[in-house]
Amino acid sequence: MTKTHIHGGDVYRNPGILDFSANCNPYGMPKGVKEAVIQAIEKAECYPDVSCDALRKALAEEEGVPEEKIICGNGAADLIFGLALARKPKKALLPAPTFAEYEQALSSVGCEIVYVPLSKEKGFVPQENFIDRITEDIDMVFFCNPNNPTGILADRSYVEKLLQRCKRSDAFLVLDECFIDFIENSEAYTMKAYLETYTNFFLLKAFTKKYAMAGIRLGYGFCSDNQTLENMQAVMQPWNVSVLAQEAGIAALKEKEYVKETLSKIKAEKEWLLEKLRKLELFCYPSKANYIFFKGPLHLKENCLKQGIAIRDCSNYPNLEKGFYRIAVRKREENERLTEALEYILNGEKRK
Repeated sequence: MTKTHIHGGDVYRNPGILDFSANCNPYGMPKGVKEAVIQAIEKAECYPDVSCDALRKALAEEEGVPEEKIICGNGAADLIFGLALARKPKKALLPAPTFAEYEQALSSVGCEIVYVPLSKEKGFVPQENFIDRITEDIDMVFFCNPNNPTGILADRSYVEKLLQRCKRSDAFLVLDECFIDFIENSEAYTMKAYLETYTNFFLLKAFTKKYAMAGIRLGYGFCSDNQTLENMQAVMQPWNVSVLAQEAGIAALKEKEYVKETLSKIKAEKEWLLEKLRKLELFCYPSKANYIFFKGPLHLKENCLKQGIAIRDCSNYPNLEKGFYRIAVRKREENERLTEALEYILNGEKRK
């Protein structure tokens, strides 16, 4: 049986393609991480540390979160499914559009899903109506900040209202901050500091995007509710984080200069790319992440593939239809190739 691919980054069925559909750091995995993975091969004959103690200690130092509040997984998706299994919600609330894996995980435990559409007219910015829908019948709420695929960032005061409402309604909030490190002054937006005050939420992060480690599969999360963490460990597979992934994670956290340099380059490239897209009269939403969400012609994905370029068609997200797209910010020569292809395609559309 072949699994249906619903995300970006499907390079295996499109060999040789220039991939703008997945939002990873375009400057590749840090050299120190590659070296750590190679050296870790010597340990691969042993089972990995089931508790990821060394990795959790390194994360605690880096993130300023107590080690006992940290759990690691085989990518962020592993933790999302682990949360669904551990808490078994009967009814969950999601904004639309948002990351597809939330729905998949919730459906796997028979949970009813309620979507609150984000208004296109208001630029997909989350409004008070989402918070208002958190009633006593809602067991779990997922919120991605910045959101995927839109890149829209909610400020800390909005997310704090979410936490307060979830606490009053006895709902559990899963806050996905996998893209927050691409935000300027991310410390002003992250909710890590609220872990001590609120035990009814789980903060999700991953190594995938910032360190270009999608194939390594390494995610982590913070939670002050010991019972939730214990239940997750009970239902998730043992040894789910490989020796290679644990060593890669420890090495990645030492790559301070790589992070500083590459995030600065991504910021500059994003500004360049936005200017080019706007000149092509493509409507771009104000994404704060390392990707751009925009409106374009209906068959843009197919026409880009003909030019050897993959972009993310977002029409399979709830509350989105054909004509919405997401592209990653890549290196200059790659961004130039994309904009040249878009100009060629759009000029062809005008000639019709």
